Amino acid sequence: MDNVVDILAATGPSIQDAYQAGNGAWMLTAASLVFLMTPAVAFFYGGMVRSKSVLNMLMLSTGALIVVAIIWPLWGWSIAYGTEDIAGIFANPFEQFMLNGMIQTENGVFTSIPTDGAAYAGTIDVAFQVTFAMITVALISGAIAERVKFSTWLIFVTIWITFVYCPMAHMVWGGGLLSGAENSLAAVLFGGTGTGSEWTPNVSPHDFAGGTVVHINAGIAALVVILIIGKRVGFGKSVPRPHNMPFVMLGAFLLWFGWFGFNAGSAFASNGTAGYAWVSTTAATGASALAWVITERIRDGKFTSLGAASGIVAGLVAITPAADVVSPGYAILLGAIAGVLCCLAIGLKFKFKYDDSLDVIGVHFVGGLVGTLLIGFFAAGTGLFESGSPNQLIIQLLIAAVAIIYSGVLTSIIAFILDRTMGWRVTEEQEVAGIDFADHGETAYDYVASSGLIK
Repeated sequence: MDNVVDILAATGPSIQDAYQAGNGAWMLTAASLVFLMTPAVAFFYGGMVRSKSVLNMLMLSTGALIVVAIIWPLWGWSIAYGTEDIAGIFANPFEQFMLNGMIQTENGVFTSIPTDGAAYAGTIDVAFQVTFAMITVALISGAIAERVKFSTWLIFVTIWITFVYCPMAHMVWGGGLLSGAENSLAAVLFGGTGTGSEWTPNVSPHDFAGGTVVHINAGIAALVVILIIGKRVGFGKSVPRPHNMPFVMLGAFLLWFGWFGFNAGSAFASNGTAGYAWVSTTAATGASALAWVITERIRDGKFTSLGAASGIVAGLVAITPAADVVSPGYAILLGAIAGVLCCLAIGLKFKFKYDDSLDVIGVHFVGGLVGTLLIGFFAAGTGLFESGSPNQLIIQLLIAAVAIIYSGVLTSIIAFILDRTMGWRVTEEQEVAGIDFADHGETAYDYVASSGLIK
């Protein structure tokens, strides 16, 4: 990217400006696509719960949007992407507090301060990255559906984004411990050449768009939260049916659409890598959905719409960390593996008796883990199958393990403190009657409430 910018700079400002404007336009579009993914999650999850809980489900995603929208320009961006690294875990939250150093006024109008070597204005990246934070914490809500207080959720989002998501983003994408930077774990294990800005790692961890930062992070957080807050009333005695499958399918389709911003946008330019990420994302997703419904057909005798929707999401999750480094064939194989494994994994909650309401662990944790680890086998040039070296697989295992431990421990502490102070759960009577009315004073379907047929 720097070479392209240098070449264009030498040809004259008009060509360079056009190049930067094109990249900026694409990245703003990508940010908007990723923003759409959180409302898509709301519909996907909302359709899967019972009719008496759908508004609460939509509100949990809304809570993620509105809280993160405030935190990110205050201290979130600075913790994740500030330049003053602290122990490789997070950056100084005060360095770029309220986007200090990122913005300035010209003739009374705010604008971005250009970032060295960037192909677009700095605040465009702020916009892109806040949407990742929003969707990540919103994913957790699916595991705790139908039983938690909205007030506690808002406080959880605030603390979790600050102490878990932002440091994880810094560690992987901001030059911290799980990156390929000179102070990273990869550098300690495998070394590199050069110093400072010229540092080049011999082996670099790879997480193109969020296998660790988003999906493993959210998945393991979901697991520890549900272990602390407990099961829904009646869990294990009956399996609640989704109340609105068109909502679920709509959410899945919108997620697929938004994911083009998620993955193709992670090329940070309108270039060939972005184009290929679009293609590999689609191929893996199609393979995953097909593998999921075939697995269902063999196991249960039916091709279900819920299975197709879940398979779409599983494929999107799995290709996320690998979209730029796996060939079309490997993208299809990766998607198919994720479809089968995630389909089988969602049944583990009944075996081990943890109430993951909407299969966040089975889809996002397992899918994110599959994609992150298969990079170690499939990655062009560095994967085991092409290079013959296990080093890429070793570093992928390491970043996955650290992400699990860090997110698991910190989320456990946060969830436990909230459980002992504010409390997570609505009362049993409120849960049975319907959390929508208990927590929000509303119902999604008035005819259901008035007829006494709330389910």
